[in-house]
Amino acid sequence: MKKLNRINTGLEKLQPIKVVQFGEGNFLRAFVDYAFDKLNKEVDFNAGIAIVQPLKDGMVNMINDQDGLYTLFMNGIKKGEKIQDIELITNIVKTINPYTEFADYLALAKEEELQFIVSNTTEAGIEFIESDTPDMQPPVSFPAKLTVLLYERFKHFNGDASKGVTIIPCELIDYNSETLKKYILQYVDLWKLEDAFKTWVSDACTYHSTLVDRIVPGYPRAEIEEYNNKLDYEDNLIVAAEPFFLWAIEGGDDLKAKLPFHKTELNVKIVDDIRPFKMIKVRILNGAHTAMVPCSLLHGNKLVMETVNGDFTGKFVNSVISEISETLDMDKNEITAYSEEVMDRFKNPFIKHALADIALNSVSKFKVRVLPSLLGYYKANQKLPVNLTFSLASLIRFYKGTWNGQSLPVKDGEDITTFFNGLWKSDDYEKIARLTLQNKNFWDEDLTEIPGLTKAITIALEEIDANGIEAGFAKFQERIK
Repeated sequence: MKKLNRINTGLEKLQPIKVVQFGEGNFLRAFVDYAFDKLNKEVDFNAGIAIVQPLKDGMVNMINDQDGLYTLFMNGIKKGEKIQDIELITNIVKTINPYTEFADYLALAKEEELQFIVSNTTEAGIEFIESDTPDMQPPVSFPAKLTVLLYERFKHFNGDASKGVTIIPCELIDYNSETLKKYILQYVDLWKLEDAFKTWVSDACTYHSTLVDRIVPGYPRAEIEEYNNKLDYEDNLIVAAEPFFLWAIEGGDDLKAKLPFHKTELNVKIVDDIRPFKMIKVRILNGAHTAMVPCSLLHGNKLVMETVNGDFTGKFVNSVISEISETLDMDKNEITAYSEEVMDRFKNPFIKHALADIALNSVSKFKVRVLPSLLGYYKANQKLPVNLTFSLASLIRFYKGTWNGQSLPVKDGEDITTFFNGLWKSDDYEKIARLTLQNKNFWDEDLTEIPGLTKAITIALEEIDANGIEAGFAKFQERIK
């Protein structure tokens, strides 16, 4: 097959650089680059993307080898029907490794048509490293690298306010744009840069927090032959993603004018406040993921898809989502539609999502994603949610580390695993329940103060060990009536 490049595809004309993107991984290529590609193809947005590799080791050489081109496969099911869309993404026009091409990196600041900075440098990427200096080539942290680039732009255009940029980080942290701006301003102060630049950074540039939602498995290594058979060219950068797409961005009419996604069919929502979107995603999608894992692993499943298709575990997940939904103060039709879509995403036969992978750091995930729903349900109804309570008991049992003589995929901090290793030397279920629930290091509060919770967890632990997950759940329901 022919090599994928711009000559072989007739795509030699490059779009002007309007976007500088920090990050070159699967998610950004299946999400942000796809979104801007849609703008180009559907509303003639004419935006080229320059990718900056944020770490020393990365993929820009591979992307360069294909002139920035790659194929995106969007595989899933919708209302029970399998769907697959294939898109050739064409808008990456330059890639730069600032560790070896620092002059080229700084040259991006001088691009006349540059309007947007986007990033996904992982949750750990937005950090402040005090040892970073402006003369490093480049500084270590992403915010420091960005400060250097912005300063170069400020100087080159003599502080022209019209050359400010729109900054849209996609890292999965709360208030991602506010945090990034705070660190940029800290570097301005640390490096003693002029007040005029500080004003330009604050006023000429705009910052927009985001919520991103799409499952991106990435390169389909196990099925690559099947994927290649659908192409008439050789592509070493195939990306597989689900069809679902949601990008919520905080902004007003000015941002809507800059980014006319409303003229496309993409689910991009430019809104005053992204918190409701984050709430529904974290509570329902992430919450259901976290709540299902220990129960389903103890039941013998390996994958999310197995879980939601199973007679018992599928009903359990649906009931978990129902309990979570009751706690959300949002439009009920929107919650129902999102919940149905989440179940379709969980059933996606093209995504082999291992429960063991989701099990990483389950205690902290449960605290953030599930516990607010459990507590919210109790507060609203003055009774415990049966399924969420059983999920918490399954979590505690999971951390014993073994089940039916087999090891369980417990992956967490040493302090947490040490706590449970000591705790499970006892066979006193009430003690195990009580000591876990009152551990404020886990939950930031004493959960034994929730009436009936200690007793319910004790009963659930007894039944899980005596009868297994499915029969144990039935007995648990009977005993707590």
